[in-house]
Amino acid sequence: MSTSDDIGLLCLETIDPMRDVRAGLVREVGSLAIWSVSSCKSGFGVNQLRDDNIETYWQSCGQLPHLVNIQFRRKTIVSDVYIYVNHRLDESYTPNIISIRAGTNFNDLQEVELVELLEPYNWIRIKIKDIRNLSLKTYLLQIAVLKNHQNGNNCHIRLIKIHSPISTKDFLLGNFSTVEMRQYTTIK
Repeated sequence: MSTSDDIGLLCLETIDPMRDVRAGLVREVGSLAIWSVSSCKSGFGVNQLRDDNIETYWQSCGQLPHLVNIQFRRKTIVSDVYIYVNHRLDESYTPNIISIRAGTNFNDLQEVELVELLEPYNWIRIKIKDIRNLSLKTYLLQIAVLKNHQNGNNCHIRLIKIHSPISTKDFLLGNFSTVEMRQYTTIK
């Protein structure tokens, strides 16, 4: 099992999940997916996971594990999952052990990453790789909260971002290095 210290996820480090998006290296593909959760308190559901507001959150309601399901319409390359959690505010509602699973449907999900979070209070970056250490291609991504801090029952997750790399072969007119030039690389 990886811990936040093992994989460079220290909360003291400022992580900006949109930095690489702005640089044109990855795209946020969460908007291309259908999102669902295993349970939620009324008014604290999927919309709060995707609203870009760190003051709102998804709150699970029920027995562990708590699940966030992200289903893509076509096979999608996933390189990183960013999760915003805040132990300082949420205490026992903060996830402690998270499993990232992938597959073509709910019946063939395989765990691709298991992470232990040590009192996180910022963005957490989880790099996703397949068995050949390449970015993962999947139809379904599942984030499973297996345990909370202080043995809490329900969890709070404030935001989730899913990144997919932009390959240089996506560009029709060449491989430009600046965002300003990349805007001219596709035909509209």
